[in-house]
Amino acid sequence: MARSVSSLALLLAISLPAFAQAQEVEAISVWGRRANDLGRATSASEGRVSYADFAVRPLLRPGELIEAVPGLAATQHSGAGKANQYFLRGFNLDHGTDLAASLDGVPLNLPSHGHGQGYLDLNLLTPEFVHDIGFKKGPYSAENGDFATAGAVAFETADHLHGDGLQAWAGENDYYRAVGSKALTDNVLVAADLSTARGAWTNPEDLRKINLLGRALAGGWSITALAYDAKWNATDQIPRRAVEAGALDRLGAVDATDGGNTSRYMLSARRRDLLRGLDAVVYVQRYTLDLYSNFTYFLDDPVNGDQFEQVDRRWVYGGSLVKRWSLGDGWSARTGASARVDDIGKVGLYRTTARARRATVRQDALTEWSTALWGEASRRFGKLDATFGLRADAMGADVDAGDRRNAGTVSDLQVSPKLALAWRVSKTFELYADAGRGFHSNDARGAVITVDPVTGSAAERAPLLSPTDGAELGLRWKRDDLTLTAAAWALRVDSELVYVGDAGFTEASGATRRRGLELLADWRPTSRLSLTGSYAATHARFADHPPEGDRIPNAVGSVLSAGANWTPVKGSTLSLTYRRLGGAPLIEDNSVRSRPTSLVNALFVQELGRAILMIEVLNLTDSQRDDIAYVYASRLPGEPAEGVEDVHFHPVEPRTVRAGIKMNF
Repeated sequence: MARSVSSLALLLAISLPAFAQAQEVEAISVWGRRANDLGRATSASEGRVSYADFAVRPLLRPGELIEAVPGLAATQHSGAGKANQYFLRGFNLDHGTDLAASLDGVPLNLPSHGHGQGYLDLNLLTPEFVHDIGFKKGPYSAENGDFATAGAVAFETADHLHGDGLQAWAGENDYYRAVGSKALTDNVLVAADLSTARGAWTNPEDLRKINLLGRALAGGWSITALAYDAKWNATDQIPRRAVEAGALDRLGAVDATDGGNTSRYMLSARRRDLLRGLDAVVYVQRYTLDLYSNFTYFLDDPVNGDQFEQVDRRWVYGGSLVKRWSLGDGWSARTGASARVDDIGKVGLYRTTARARRATVRQDALTEWSTALWGEASRRFGKLDATFGLRADAMGADVDAGDRRNAGTVSDLQVSPKLALAWRVSKTFELYADAGRGFHSNDARGAVITVDPVTGSAAERAPLLSPTDGAELGLRWKRDDLTLTAAAWALRVDSELVYVGDAGFTEASGATRRRGLELLADWRPTSRLSLTGSYAATHARFADHPPEGDRIPNAVGSVLSAGANWTPVKGSTLSLTYRRLGGAPLIEDNSVRSRPTSLVNALFVQELGRAILMIEVLNLTDSQRDDIAYVYASRLPGEPAEGVEDVHFHPVEPRTVRAGIKMNF
């Protein structure tokens, strides 16, 4: 890993200046606060969070940056190198099946992934390099396609970071991190983020992570190279019965050899021509993952154990084009096109013991492609802004399965109408009504499967595309330094048939219905104090009322979050965040539920001339609740052959203190 990353760093430093053209004007970056969405937004649940609103946000993991989006929570049930678990609008998004994300216009979700459909790993983010987070919830925007049913989040990095700088961090459990950026010229920058950590767990996590970023501006194009590489040991969820019996520490592991390694390399070019109203993005990505997990311990194999390995090797190629039009008579429009190919050389599931392969459950290769055309037309009718949208997506795959009975080709087409109405009641008050159809794709292997690779019995196929219909009513009110928004929404998912990467087959869960309410308040009573709070409540049920119960496991009923930034004196800032993840049914009849979990994080920043001192306290109250919980059967040594049905949980990490110093040059 070190040799490949250091070679890429040298390549960035040498080659990026060749893309740049000398300029005489000095680059200026503006780091603003939350945008005023009145008169701009088409729904109450969309918005944009700018750098100044999350620059001093305490974070345990990079993926938690997504919690800047109101009502969205990120947890973890494994090691720090694995994708977070996301919760939004009653979805346990597992790792991204119904939440789309992009970085500088490049999509991050991975279809037909070795671990789970739409896998979304945000560990490649360096929070200090992100300057803007845009979000849209629900399937109401024509520009968002696959996976954007619960919502879509767009991360943007800056063409010019805010000055050359270097920061170094140290903390409990052997946490060390160094972040630095350097402008080689006015149009070329390089940056790096290096981390190591033992972790709070009984079994050392030994995380080693490196992020590299290079960017050059040339001829109106922004050319970006990004590299991410990580290795770690994982403490996965553990059985409650073992902890309560005193046989296992709550920070302990059943299988100490779980963990993995992953990498992602991206090269992209982006052009934004504001005069001609034309935006373009092209990209290529290389991605790898080796993930080792053991959730049932000795249930399937009492001798060798149940550990398995999931492998993914792929290249991703694609691009998109967006054009803005002025049509006359008050009409304006946006049109777009996109295309993507995932060349997946290997995606596999293997039985392992201590990371050594014993057997192949299945190993496949596939090529998956997708194209889309979309358009939106907008016009103001008095105080009413109306936007009419239509999106057409075509997707297909050619699956070359190790078991020829599970090979095949599949394709599908999805047409999605959209409607957004915004009524500007006054300069301070706006009402919204939105409706639309969206979709998420299912794993292509599950769309062509005929035989269960474990049992050999007939397997149920999943549709390649699963549509979602949604609607929303909302309002936004702003006066002086107070902004209030509210949204009432509903979603119906036709099918949540998904391919289960942990087992190698498809699992049917049927159609679902969700409805909910979201409230958001943003108040800046003084120039030194800003307060935010959001509350999201969701009612989620299976639509066909199955006999075992209509509750959707892990569909969290509420998410409450709040934050405060206080500058008592010039040069000093105290930031506090609070997040409460509500309880959720763990089985369909609601007889077992997860417990609510509340977390408080704090960050103190003190300017010392050209240096900045930072002290971060994570899990300030030292909560010992669960980060996430599941119910299923597992077997420990000496237990019955059929296993024991139990709650399996991953605890929140105990209170930890980190300190850092930043030097601006």
